Parts: sequence; C-alpha cells; structure tokens
Amino acid sequence: MIRLDLAPSLLYNGDAVKSSSDSKKPPSETPADRANAGVFRSQEDLAAVALRLRRHIVTMIARAGSGHPGGSLSAVEIVTALYWRVLHHRPADPAWPGRDRLVMSKGHAAPVLYAALAECGYFPVSELATLRKLGSHLQGHADRTHTPGVEMSSGSLGQGLSFATGVALAGRLDRADWRVYALLSDGECDEGQTWEAVMAAAHFKADNLTAIVDRNGIQLSGFNRDIMNLEPLAAKWSAFGWHVAEVDGHDISQILAAIDEDKKVKGQPSVIIARTVKGKGVSFMENNVDFHGKAPSAEQLEQALKELV
Repeated sequence: MIRLDLAPSLLYNGDAVKSSSDSKKPPSETPADRANAGVFRSQEDLAAVALRLRRHIVTMIARAGSGHPGGSLSAVEIVTALYWRVLHHRPADPAWPGRDRLVMSKGHAAPVLYAALAECGYFPVSELATLRKLGSHLQGHADRTHTPGVEMSSGSLGQGLSFATGVALAGRLDRADWRVYALLSDGECDEGQTWEAVMAAAHFKADNLTAIVDRNGIQLSGFNRDIMNLEPLAAKWSAFGWHVAEVDGHDISQILAAIDEDKKVKGQPSVIIARTVKGKGVSFMENNVDFHGKAPSAEQLEQALKELV
C-alpha cells in the first residue's frame, strides 16, 4: 500500500534547489518579472514540471478522497506553459498590480492550479495535502479571498470568460500592459453565458484577452459529442470575431507559439483551442468519464505514480 503523502518539490527559484518543506514562506524574490516570466528554460525542464504537477494532482485528490482528476490532468501542459513561460507574476506579491491575470473558469480543475501555485512558491507544497479539508484554503473550487494567486472564485461553470472580459476591459481603461488569460472547459461551451462573453469581448475588441479551451471531449456525464456537439468549434469562435488557433494541448511548444501569435493580434480577442486527453498521463484515467470527478483509491494511486515517472 502506498502512503498518501506528497513528495518534496522545488520552490520557484531559478538558481537554488530547495525543498518546500524547508520553508513556510515563499521566496522574497523570483525571476517572474517583466523580463523573464519563468524559471525553467528548456523543454526538458518544462516536461519535468508537468510531471511533478501530475503527481501532485493524483496524490492530493487521493488523499482528499474526492476531486476532479480528469480535467486537472488534461490541463497540465497549458498551466505549465502559462506559469513558467508566459505569465508575468510574483509569488511573493500575489496582488502585484503589473501581473498578468489567469482566470480559471473551469474551477473544478482547481488541483492543477493549486499544484502550480505551490510549485511557484505562493504557499508551501506541503499544504497540497490539505485539499478539501475543513479549514484549508484549498477547497474543491478556488476562492480568491483565501488562496494567494487565485484571480476568481469559482463554482458555477460558464462564468469565467465574462469575468475575464471585464478584467481585460478594465485593464485597457487603465492603459495597463498586462494581459488576461481565461482557461475554459469545453463543457462550458454548452452554456449561453460563455457565448454572451464571446460576443461581448469581440464587440469591445478586447485584444489583451486570450481564452484557452481545454478541448478534452468529456464533461460530467459523458462525451461532448453525445451531450452537446460543439463542432465546428473553431469556426464558431471565428464567426463571433475571434482570432483562432488550434493546437495539441499537450505540446508546450505549440501552446507557446500560439500565445506569442496572440500577443501580435490587434483589434480582436484570441482563443486557443487546445486538443487534450482527459486524464492525460494515467492510463486508466485517460478518456475515462468515471474520472471526471472521482478520486483514485490507494491502489489506483500507487499505479498512477508508477506511470508518472
């Protein structure tokens, strides 16, 4: 039987390697400034980060006995690309006015967000073990009033793009140079509020906004194609006036290239449709509807961790 505990991890530090258990405070400075958004400087390093995030996800959900592993695992490369290469952010100063904003619309995938925030140094990695516990600031859906680094409290799906559009427009009014990224599930594209926001962002020419759709093809009770067929999804976003890119959502180089292209787009918002695999990295979770919102058992966790090496 495996112990449901978390391995030591690297703090968000460009030069020194330090176990998060050695400190209860995030580092006072990080390389996440306007010149360099991230620590890791090679594809190999980013792959190592993604692997650690996956191990955190399955471990913390197994420990909690509940959670959403499938959609957390499918978004790992997207979140890794954002936090380690794209976002300008300061873990020691979560409210830094100059930060880029990541709005986690698919709030049930909070474990991947928590894993990234902990790895970056917003709070100790050891706190991931408190997921969904009474009194923990790491609840099943993220809460911006309790968890450093969280931009929007979540729960009801379909609201994040509206929030992100408002934030992007506020930034433009302030003549700020930061950008807004919104991570959506494909299931959220069933909802009318999402398309209201799609229409509004295009109408107001929110070119400082990039939406990323985690297109893993599965939602709560089955496959998208059977519940509400979304295709042709790219054509729909384009018809609403968005700049559209489609990428392999597990290829970090493709994600980064699409984001770089988005920064050049003027007069319209951008969307990246990232084709992913629900439960990516764990064989028995991949494309398995059951693991949308089901925690692995201790035996399943042991198998998952053997695969995630």
